[in-house]
Amino acid sequence: MWGRVARVAARPLEHQLADILTRQELTIATAESCTGGLVAHRITTVPGSSAYFVGGIVSYSNDLKERLLHVPREVLERYGAVSRECALAMARGVRATTGADIGVSTTGIAGPGGATPTKPVGLVYIACVTPAGEVCEEHRWDGDRADNIARSAEAALRLAVEMARNVPSAGTGAAS
Repeated sequence: MWGRVARVAARPLEHQLADILTRQELTIATAESCTGGLVAHRITTVPGSSAYFVGGIVSYSNDLKERLLHVPREVLERYGAVSRECALAMARGVRATTGADIGVSTTGIAGPGGATPTKPVGLVYIACVTPAGEVCEEHRWDGDRADNIARSAEAALRLAVEMARNVPSAGTGAAS
């Protein structure tokens, strides 16, 4: 037994997020495109998630991005659905629509098709908007569709955990 190093698996991100949101009395909502609801699914696998998970919107079409998430048409026309600007607008929109303290979004090209010369397969933008600030990350995955989706959901949860840690306790909602 001596000399052996015990390997302790890191706690899954959705459980870390649950701890933070519960402790700080915050709520979260998701706006997903390329992940197709996987971020919301992972959040809801934690027992008691109804205490902090307001809901999620899977907005694959630009029409739903406009109508449900209030992404300005100008953003979609100028930058496209796969852009930093769209990801931030989606996160802001889901926060405003649901009243959640935190809005997290994913938009990208999971593959194998859908790429353009300037937007390759694996390009994903993940945004998180809180009362304490906004962040958008760009990722370029090189896996197959399933891998790109899984990695994007993991990155979205990681970003939500990081951002939630910086929000003052006792959520103030989207109106703040």
